[in-house]
Amino acid sequence: MLGGNCGDPQERPSMGLEGRDTAGQPRTALPPTPNGSGPSLEFGDHWPEIPERSPCVAGIIPVIYYSVLLGLGLPVNLLTTVALARLTARTRKPSYCYLLALTASDIVTQVVIVFVGFLLQGAVLARQVPQAVVRMANILEFAANHASVWMAVLLTVDRYSALCHPLHHRAASSPGRTRRAIVTVLSAALLTGIPFYWWLDMWRDTDPPSTLDKVLKWAHCLIVYFIPCGVFLVTNSAIIRRLRKRCQSGPHPRVGKSTAILLGVTTLFALLWAPRIFVMLFHMYVVPVHRDWRVHLAMDVANMAAMLNTVVNFGLYCFVSKTFRATARQVIHDAHLPCMPGSRPEGMVVEPVQKPLGVPKGAEL
Repeated sequence: MLGGNCGDPQERPSMGLEGRDTAGQPRTALPPTPNGSGPSLEFGDHWPEIPERSPCVAGIIPVIYYSVLLGLGLPVNLLTTVALARLTARTRKPSYCYLLALTASDIVTQVVIVFVGFLLQGAVLARQVPQAVVRMANILEFAANHASVWMAVLLTVDRYSALCHPLHHRAASSPGRTRRAIVTVLSAALLTGIPFYWWLDMWRDTDPPSTLDKVLKWAHCLIVYFIPCGVFLVTNSAIIRRLRKRCQSGPHPRVGKSTAILLGVTTLFALLWAPRIFVMLFHMYVVPVHRDWRVHLAMDVANMAAMLNTVVNFGLYCFVSKTFRATARQVIHDAHLPCMPGSRPEGMVVEPVQKPLGVPKGAEL
């Protein structure tokens, strides 16, 4: 969920959620001073009137970055989805179901925000998109991001219940309950995305933030960062305390794969999203992106880090879980199998694999 591209908004389109409101409008020059009645006195010291727009610093780098991110991240997430689907069908574990839903949400985030929002609407169409379409895209973008974040929250709550209240978890856990929890989170994500239909353009604002700006930006920060991180902090702290007690009582304590994945997912999320939240609040209360190239550059870099969170989980799963590595290798192997017999003569597709030439009849296992 990204803020935008730097440079002249008329020549270099903004990207993601903050760069939508002005899409489809005529290409008219921005006024050199704040429009409307001007900033109030309380913002006078923090929002000085600077006629020049902040210069473009990142240039074409965001376009290249997000193109590579999509080109590499989307196939990796698809591979992760297939591998987790196999593990879910094989084990029926709720943790695999939640990881599968999390990966699917990351795929939607990449398609809606990176591909449609930035590369298609921003770089290709140059924001010549009807405003109603852009605003509807806002809803999908925020909904996809909320789903991705809160699936991690759901996984955290499940792992907390499994480790700290194992008897209750065994009694209450079932595939049906897991599916209902996932559907509930997806529905809530879509509903919480609706108010962001009125999300305003962070990259062209020249006035101090209005009440609507502040409400939406604070809602964004709370939904995607502060509340989830609060849940992560409380539940992970309880999980770590429980593991420490096991270390003191047992001779060979170990951290389960699901728990290690949980701690890695939540830690990466908190680290990669922190810059975006900090820069957004700094922009809202100190200086606009429109007028300070340093804030402009900081927002670009923060957005890149935030979107990196949608592709790093595959590496984490491979590092932690030997089962996932083996399943992913099997998925790749199965994907190449249909291509392997193509150079063989007809009638030799399956037979040489099951019974090599020269093996006596009845000798194979």
